[in-house]
Amino acid sequence: MPVSFPSAVPSFRGRIGRDARSGYSAVPHRYRLHLARSCPDCLRIAVTHSLLALDDVLPIGWLPALPDDGDGGYLALRPLYEATSHRHRGPAAAPVLSDDWSGRIVSTDSGEILTDLAHRFDRDGRNLRPTGTGTAVEAVALLCERGLDAAAQRAGLAGTAPAEREAALQSLLAGLGAIEQRLADREHLLDGGPTLADVHVWASLVELDTVHRWHLHAAAVDRVADHPRVWAYARRLAGHPAFGRHLDLEGTGLRHRAHCRGEEDAGAAMPIVDWAQYARARTPVSG
Repeated sequence: MPVSFPSAVPSFRGRIGRDARSGYSAVPHRYRLHLARSCPDCLRIAVTHSLLALDDVLPIGWLPALPDDGDGGYLALRPLYEATSHRHRGPAAAPVLSDDWSGRIVSTDSGEILTDLAHRFDRDGRNLRPTGTGTAVEAVALLCERGLDAAAQRAGLAGTAPAEREAALQSLLAGLGAIEQRLADREHLLDGGPTLADVHVWASLVELDTVHRWHLHAAAVDRVADHPRVWAYARRLAGHPAFGRHLDLEGTGLRHRAHCRGEEDAGAAMPIVDWAQYARARTPVSG
């Protein structure tokens, strides 16, 4: 049976606040994440959750790689959506942050979930979004969305005029070039170790090499790979247990094949990173 994916993800945008007056306070064991590692947004949240060491504070319910309810959502999430929105008709899509006290959804907005995890559940001063870096983190997130993810997709889009594909490739290379330059004198995008900026970029690099590369020309993949600091950084983060443990190459491949209608190009045979070595090293995560 073909798998469908939602064209528009339903949005619930509650926020975790500082105290009980906010409505949703940062109480341990109150909330639950619902994630599928095959989804880039879910991958970002899973990595952030691990960086913050929240296994004993905020459990994760792991979902299958592919939606299983026929309209691009998950059967396991349907009760939460219906409890939150009466007679909900849209897809019960991931990611979801839910409230176990009420049985309802707090948020489906991946960016706001990331921010709230970093701000409200940072128990040990890990500083994934250090004071004064909010604008920089948001700029990196926008770079990933437009300069990496969307540009890579357009660069490999079947039926697109060659000039348009080249323009998209130039946008992608410019984004990679900006990251390459940033990494010239540092191991992470911002000072002080991994932050949300690194989480955003790493998930985009995984998606670029495991999904978008399949639709790029061989020459385009050569140009993408010609950013040695970027890909060394990607490998270095993949070796970090909070990152590599969440790689699901099989699930990502299933999701790609179910969702994509594009044509495979020569770049498919030219992987940049051997992600499998990091995925094999992944320790089991309960959920």
